[in-house]
Amino acid sequence: MLKTVRTFAVPAAIAAAVVVLTSSVSARAAITVKLATFAPANSAWHKALLDMGDAWSKVTEGRVTLRVYPGGTLGTEASTVKMMSPAVGELQAALLLPPGLARIDDAVDVFGMPFFLENDDEMRAVFTAMRPTMTQRIEKNGYKVLNWGNGGWVQLFSKKEIRTLADLKAVKLYTTEGDDKSVQWYKTNGFQPIPLSFNDMVGGLKRGMIDAAPTPAYGASMLQIFRDAPFLLDVKLAPLLGATVMTTDAWNKIDAADRPKILAEANTLETRFMSEAPKLDATAVGTMQQRGLKVTTLTPAANAEFRKTAEALVASMRGTMVPADVFDAALNARNAYRKTKGGK
Repeated sequence: MLKTVRTFAVPAAIAAAVVVLTSSVSARAAITVKLATFAPANSAWHKALLDMGDAWSKVTEGRVTLRVYPGGTLGTEASTVKMMSPAVGELQAALLLPPGLARIDDAVDVFGMPFFLENDDEMRAVFTAMRPTMTQRIEKNGYKVLNWGNGGWVQLFSKKEIRTLADLKAVKLYTTEGDDKSVQWYKTNGFQPIPLSFNDMVGGLKRGMIDAAPTPAYGASMLQIFRDAPFLLDVKLAPLLGATVMTTDAWNKIDAADRPKILAEANTLETRFMSEAPKLDATAVGTMQQRGLKVTTLTPAANAEFRKTAEALVASMRGTMVPADVFDAALNARNAYRKTKGGK
């Protein structure tokens, strides 16, 4: 009888150990990713992130869940990046715009250079050429790039009509708080930048702290910016390209078998961002015009003169705001694309 008990006791002990070990591995594999974003609550961008989170939970059977903090509720992008640092570790991910991504690697400022690109086709050509380099640079600094995204074209909303660069230089212009290089660049080139946090932009327009705010049309509609800045200059300043990044530490905690699933759903979100942005902006402009927005469209000659003058401003970013080699690579990609269209 004793022998029988011992015979069954050993397998039972092994089974118990397996259960404990399996439970431990399962517990380690489960992760809640806390993600911060400036995307306004209930905006198309916010909803897309929530959809991605639902997909993550489903494809990983609950091993990876996503908690989204929208609308800049956790502070500036600079503070968001700080909260993702190993020293703090309060966040694991963020959907960052160029000012935030530049906190990780300033080469990303190449995507936000005003007046550098003119249309969606140029944007796609330069982005495709620069994407591998930008991804690699970010990932060298302790982050996994899950996807890139397009928030639409930044355009200028102002309290009074603006038709020329001289008009633009005469107004108090919103710039991102903490982006000291950008503020200095504006000042050096004769603009009047007023650095404010993103959450103070609307209030700054209401109180007269700023006269103009650069933002995509959809964002202006969501935040009701057009009510205090009812003039829109129909000139594309720059595409608002961002990226969703996760700390390498958090990424490594995700089970290796789940990582391709996470990236696949992130890629679905990227496709959605890239395709929806132009439609969102176009619809937003039409809606705002019905509510009093006045759109200033430059003549072809005026637009050409505007861009010719702006080209010199772009050149001043080489080696100051954007590393020289990155600037040159983007310029070559843009010029190569223009040559295919018969340009210089």
